[in-house]
Amino acid sequence: MMSGPLTVRPVRTAKDRKAFVDLAFRLYAKDPNWVPPLKDEVHGLINPKKNPWFGHAAAEFFLAERGGKAVGRISAQVDQLVLAMPAEQGGGPGTGQWGMIEAEDGEVAAALIEAAEAWLRSRGMTRSVGPISISIWDEPGLLVQGHDHPPTVMMGHHNPAYQSWVEAAGYAGIKDLYTYDLDISKEFPPLVQRIVASGERNARIRIREVDKSRFNEEAALILGILNNAWSDNWGFVPLTDAEIVYAGKKLKPIVFNDLIRVAEVEGEPVAFMMTLPDLNELTADLGGSLFPFNFIKLLWRLRHPRVRTMRVPLMGVVKRLQATRLASQLAFMMIEYIRRASVANYGASRGEIGWILDDNQGMRSIAETIDSKVNKTYRIYQKTL
Repeated sequence: MMSGPLTVRPVRTAKDRKAFVDLAFRLYAKDPNWVPPLKDEVHGLINPKKNPWFGHAAAEFFLAERGGKAVGRISAQVDQLVLAMPAEQGGGPGTGQWGMIEAEDGEVAAALIEAAEAWLRSRGMTRSVGPISISIWDEPGLLVQGHDHPPTVMMGHHNPAYQSWVEAAGYAGIKDLYTYDLDISKEFPPLVQRIVASGERNARIRIREVDKSRFNEEAALILGILNNAWSDNWGFVPLTDAEIVYAGKKLKPIVFNDLIRVAEVEGEPVAFMMTLPDLNELTADLGGSLFPFNFIKLLWRLRHPRVRTMRVPLMGVVKRLQATRLASQLAFMMIEYIRRASVANYGASRGEIGWILDDNQGMRSIAETIDSKVNKTYRIYQKTL
């Protein structure tokens, strides 16, 4: 631990931003389950000139320092779309958020959270929710269970001590997000196989692959289903058109036709399932940098990715079909078809589904029916300011 007084100040310069991004690499250098993020991605996330999230939100990024050395970081943010949400969905008037927290010790964590809260109060916020890093679509929640194995792509990993430090600052859990682990090398239970076979005999149902050559059209279709399916979910913030374009550019290199399925009933698209190869397996040895030669290495790996794990980050069924037998049948069919493709075409043996909200009984039931088990829990906290 460095000696000297602890200071917390806003990020202002390119040097500050570099220190903000690089800090995690020092703090987790000896953690075998931490996966170095691509630094360009993190810089893009916090850059208002690149990330269209800033079109409806404002954020301040803070660095904690001792003896001139960075020992902690945090973001504080106010999102107009969160303020417009119904309170029962986790937002509403007066709701500010914080995230991206990394701290060398408890004293640093306390000072960072205090700085974030002061900024939120200065913006008129009366409630603090976190960690949200920096949107529900990025890395929501603090890892509180499952520190013993690496996260999959677009999921976070945190020092186990953070939980007690956050709770010591007066925060109480408001929502748990689960990821589910499953063995995809073996067939699903007989009940699921019968449900899939029944669907295959139903002439009204068609499960198709997406067509990457029509990427924009397919993305618009999937996001239309997503906005309908998730609109009542806790924490749901609709993606703006600019954010959809931005996300599409980032996802396109890791989108494969046979890993994303659309379910149609009588010709109408009513459900989808998106699966991604675990990019963390392909980037873990790159040290967070793509240049000068890692970019070529990653492009080569993405041509024909061979991974152990597939992640299902998004799945949705239109609202009018939710809680019906047909919705479950479509879900099981998409899961089974993607399971087959994952094993045959990518050499995968493991799947991870999530995150899933703790109160999403429909999705939790589907996950449990295919013999998957909760492997990680991410907790979102709140506190009255």
